[in-house]
Amino acid sequence: MSREKILKSIHFLALYLFWPAIALVVWGELSKEPAAVENLVWDKALHFTAYFGLSGMICLVLKNWRRTLVAAISLILFGGALEIIQGFTGRDPSFYDELANTIGVLAGFAAGQAILWLLTSKSLAATRPR
Repeated sequence: MSREKILKSIHFLALYLFWPAIALVVWGELSKEPAAVENLVWDKALHFTAYFGLSGMICLVLKNWRRTLVAAISLILFGGALEIIQGFTGRDPSFYDELANTIGVLAGFAAGQAILWLLTSKSLAATRPR
């Protein structure tokens, strides 16, 4: 499979999974009762993983460094807003949850950019003069 087909497939998956993932994150952060998985996995790891995935997906959907950076900053602000709103749902907002969200966004941004670079960069062998 060529790199172009792989990039197109990843773009398609990220595009159609992003909004359900957002809905799942909102539900997870605002539900009154923590999900059963929170009893099995460290809470900060869940926050990191959720925002890592969202940020990585947004990189693969937008494919533009500047727009992706704006989207990453928006995800950080979105996570902060959800933490504040948690206070109105009977759950405790946490600065450390937002810190895990932010680190997840930054790591997902870096991973998404790296994947894009790997799939869109010219091969060194192909650009070498003969």
